[in-house]
Amino acid sequence: MLPNISQTEENYLKAIFNICEKEEKSAGTNDISNEMQTSAASVTDMLKRLSEKKLINYAKYKGVTLTKKGSEVATQLIRKHRLWETFLVEKLQFSWDKVHDIAEQLEHIKAPELVEKLDDFLGNPKFDPHGDPIPDADGKFTYRKQIQLSDAKVGEWGVVVGVQEDSEKFLQYLDKQGLVLGTRIEIIEKFSYDDSIQILLNGEKELVLSDKVSRNLFIQRKNN
Repeated sequence: MLPNISQTEENYLKAIFNICEKEEKSAGTNDISNEMQTSAASVTDMLKRLSEKKLINYAKYKGVTLTKKGSEVATQLIRKHRLWETFLVEKLQFSWDKVHDIAEQLEHIKAPELVEKLDDFLGNPKFDPHGDPIPDADGKFTYRKQIQLSDAKVGEWGVVVGVQEDSEKFLQYLDKQGLVLGTRIEIIEKFSYDDSIQILLNGEKELVLSDKVSRNLFIQRKNN
């Protein structure tokens, strides 16, 4: 049985999950501090609490990982967050740059039956509006072969399937450029000077993208 967990504790567990998944290593105190935008001292106090509840494996100076219980909490929180984002975009016509903060609030609703009905209502989606995988009721993620646009070679083409960064400003920038999920991209040229790339968008529009943008876009490569 899971211990009683506060919203703040849930947010920490989700942050640790995301750091460990992204970095493929344990989460350091500074990593968590940056993710949660709080002081290292506050992080240390929270880690002690989470460790006492057996939600994390924590040893000072050795990094943090989630226990099985902690991972279960984090995964279900991510599941709710991404399902709510999908609902907001698909059913309430919110734009993809406006749903994150709303989903941050909705993800803390503790009503398992509601979550499962929401999942069924949406048709059991595998990915959210930003292209992130939605874990199923058992906590299993669906992964696909994808690469950062920056890793694609000249002459290759693919379809935009996700974003690394989901900040409001970045998503609004992508909207203005027409770089939404499902967009077809062909790599025309790569510039060694600043690692920017020239692309052809949907076979019609040419764009030059900065290295920062191309590293924050995921594409699924297609055969020519």
